[in-house]
Amino acid sequence: MNTPYQDAQRLGQSAVRTAILDHAIDLLVSEGPAALTMRRIATGIGASTKVLYTMFGGKEGLADALYREGFARLRRAQQQVPQATDPLTALNDLGAAYRAHALAEPAYYRVMFEQAVPGYRPGPEALAAADHAFDASVAAVRACIDAGVFAPGDAHEISKLLWAAAHGAVSLELAGHFPPESAAHRFDALLAAVGQAFLADPDRTAPAPASEQGRGRPA
Repeated sequence: MNTPYQDAQRLGQSAVRTAILDHAIDLLVSEGPAALTMRRIATGIGASTKVLYTMFGGKEGLADALYREGFARLRRAQQQVPQATDPLTALNDLGAAYRAHALAEPAYYRVMFEQAVPGYRPGPEALAAADHAFDASVAAVRACIDAGVFAPGDAHEISKLLWAAAHGAVSLELAGHFPPESAAHRFDALLAAVGQAFLADPDRTAPAPASEQGRGRPA
């Protein structure tokens, strides 16, 4: 039987990198940061430690790769959201996709935002790469401004404020403070409340956020 490393080798360097990072995330979740050693990861996928050191340079490089990978996956998830005709609906859809991705990839979310790897702090290049994960959100906010839905303003700054709201709600949900029966509604209500501040027409009624469409709200 082939090892995960051997299977990944057939698919190329990118697949090898993904296999290593996915196993590292699994170790981090199941055993904690103490298990995140080059030897443990290499043994788990059936590779030599030389492969890991060549690819990442050491544990600091591995942590940086996990951080960047989390944001790369978030960016892909944002880019895959179907483009709605209404710009505010499109922005809401991106918010719903952010929450869905965080719930699907909670381990990466914690590496990205909760310092799950002790001692690792992202440098300027990693932070810049992280910022690009929100390009779709900035573009959606700009579309709302251009369409007259939002009042004129700094699209990047508005996107950051919406992200802050989304992040807070998702973090509370992942920590268990928002139970499943109310988490989606609270997430949507918070983003709608923040978004209301930027509307050109404050009397406009925003469309139902994507995560609330097609189902009843909790009592």
